[in-house]
Amino acid sequence: MYSTLEVDIRPGLGLGIFEIGSSLWTVIDRLRRLQHAFPQVDIKYDPDTSAITPIILHVRPHLDLLFSGRYQRLHTICLRKLRDPSPPVILKYKDTILSSTDEVLRRVGVSRTFGPTYPGDDLRYPGLWFSFDEDGISEGLKRPHNEDRTQEVKRVLISQKENDGRAQDALDEVEECSNMAGDIARAVVKVHDGVTLYLYPTATSQPLHIKIGETTAQDLTVELGPPLRVHYKEDERMKIHSTSDVAGADRETGYFYNYFQHGLDFLISGPKHVVKKIILHSNIPGSPLFQRYKRCNWEIEGKPEDDEDDTPPRKRFYDRFETISHFLSPREPPPSMLLDRTDEEEDLKLPNPATRLHGYDGIILEVTESSQVVSVTLF
Repeated sequence: MYSTLEVDIRPGLGLGIFEIGSSLWTVIDRLRRLQHAFPQVDIKYDPDTSAITPIILHVRPHLDLLFSGRYQRLHTICLRKLRDPSPPVILKYKDTILSSTDEVLRRVGVSRTFGPTYPGDDLRYPGLWFSFDEDGISEGLKRPHNEDRTQEVKRVLISQKENDGRAQDALDEVEECSNMAGDIARAVVKVHDGVTLYLYPTATSQPLHIKIGETTAQDLTVELGPPLRVHYKEDERMKIHSTSDVAGADRETGYFYNYFQHGLDFLISGPKHVVKKIILHSNIPGSPLFQRYKRCNWEIEGKPEDDEDDTPPRKRFYDRFETISHFLSPREPPPSMLLDRTDEEEDLKLPNPATRLHGYDGIILEVTESSQVVSVTLF
């Protein structure tokens, strides 16, 4: 027996528990916690443009959630199969039931609740769209104009009020909104220095400068809040590549502050409790670390051409490895090491499970076989 899915419409803002502007990481994390209510979720994306592909979460059988390509923010919510009883759907607007097992939502019912709108095959309001097609295949095709008052609504779409859900807006980024407050808008990386974090709301938030060797664990807690996890450093497999004194390295301890909600990790030194390493994650679909971290929109900043240059060159998370590598070192790329994060997870099947680590002076890039950089490590 399926439990009833009861959702309320908030034009331009959301539907039920889903809020326009929410991050992909946040929504999937919430769906995992509510598996009893949403047992089947499919993730669809274009593997050929994995770094900037729009992503669709198909929450069977009623919901399609479209996320923007670069910032992975919930752009459009589509509710469909209103009459499918598995599970039954109750659709509400404020205190009014629009659709249920006993109430069919028709064109006349929409007009009575939301008022007049422009003529057309669909009914469009700011941040809200009622469609009489089962899917979007016929959208944009010429067909006889039909305004039958008894037409049954097949789909309901919610997007920001800046657009009306038309197909040509589907690939746009989500405009900054209150739902993003406290999230990182972008992270500017400087090798041998650290990272500057710019938070939402961008107009009023002060940037946070986290410096390697100076920023303390207490500073991170004050500025970013407590980490979701504190992980004590146990994996010493990379120590074999170290040129440091082995006995001294064995005495060195440290622990990680994992900010999954920001796409960041910080390695803190044991004795002084200052930041030793910073790891920024790209959350690339199909990669081994996909969805463990929220996407951090990082940019690697180079040196300005002269003292008056206030726009130094930068390379971003969606640039291909070859471009970023040449930016960091115009010479040949350094030798790489193979890393398979699925070695200890036999049941995990991925198209590109292995990545390669490319080390430069003060920075390490983790790269997929398709030349996408999935993480950046500063040290």
